[in-house]
Amino acid sequence: MNELKRFGFGCMRFPINSDESINIAETEKMIDYAIKNGVNYFDTAYVYHAGKSETVLGDILKKYPRESFMLADKYPGHQICDSYNPEETFKEQLERCKVDYFDYYLLHNINENSIKVYMDEKWGILEYFKEQKALGKIKHLGFSCHCSVGLLKEFLDFCDGAMEFCQIQLNYLDWTLQDGKEKYDLLTERNIPIYIMEPLRGGKLASLPERATEKLNALRENTTPVEWAFSFLLDLPNIKMILSGMSAFQQVTENIEIFKNYKPLNDEETTALLDIAETLKNSVPCTGCGYCLKDCPMELNIPFMLSIYNELRIQKAISVRMRLDGLPEEKQPTACISCGMCTQNCPQKIDVPKELENLSELLKTMPTWAQICEERQRKMNKN
Repeated sequence: MNELKRFGFGCMRFPINSDESINIAETEKMIDYAIKNGVNYFDTAYVYHAGKSETVLGDILKKYPRESFMLADKYPGHQICDSYNPEETFKEQLERCKVDYFDYYLLHNINENSIKVYMDEKWGILEYFKEQKALGKIKHLGFSCHCSVGLLKEFLDFCDGAMEFCQIQLNYLDWTLQDGKEKYDLLTERNIPIYIMEPLRGGKLASLPERATEKLNALRENTTPVEWAFSFLLDLPNIKMILSGMSAFQQVTENIEIFKNYKPLNDEETTALLDIAETLKNSVPCTGCGYCLKDCPMELNIPFMLSIYNELRIQKAISVRMRLDGLPEEKQPTACISCGMCTQNCPQKIDVPKELENLSELLKTMPTWAQICEERQRKMNKN
């Protein structure tokens, strides 16, 4: 049962009705079963389900003794506006969740776009929440992030020891795709416990190609792709919590059984998973050497943009798009003038201008982060 305590209930993907409202009866059934079977960590956020995740979760949990569960919530500094000042938002969150304090509270989604807000003295975000921790309104203060290793270091230095834990996207695919190993090592070196989101990569790792499945079955029979993914994370000692955003009762029951019956992977099995991850990437073969940067007349961060493109080729995730939205217009992929100096310098002989053009076309099919924030605000105002 010890491993089950590392299993957390993510509250971003509650089951919904045809009108996109939360199916409260089904959600309550899922949460009740989870609690009955030892799950006691629930993770929500101000913007989940257009602001209704906190309210529904609070209504369901209020029938349980406060000390019997741990509640995590997040401050929406990644989509800051005048109505999101820390004091008013935090008060509203406590009221929505019907609690007097949060066991865990996170600065939500540190990335290349949002870090300017979190570090801006105008808002005083970090200092306000440090004060709330001192007052006992927050038991543990941390942050979630979708960012580069360099930016993660910058934010940790800025916080100067104030962060007690960090929530990152990690799975055996992102171990290399999103420099997950480097982030894990950095946080571990700084003695910061790691909490995990997207252990199944938005469901991508819940169903694998036939050849990958056959390879894994040859190593361990009757083991599902979901079990493999969770086991990879459970083998990492500094991962203290693994969240699963479940939208069906069956997912709750299956995940609980996986955590109860977890068996560590051996070296051969771990290697097999990482080999499979490479086959899932379909990546532009950029190694991040930086040779392309030397002669770029527009001074574009080409390795960064190609890493974004590689992630979007796998999954058109908004959390990836928003990192690129943090760049000024003159540093966007559309600023490439196709001079070809980057390709001449590239050891991999990548046609960089063509790949940046492909990235620009892909971005046209996705909303910008500003547009997403506006739509979320509209839905929250409607509710």
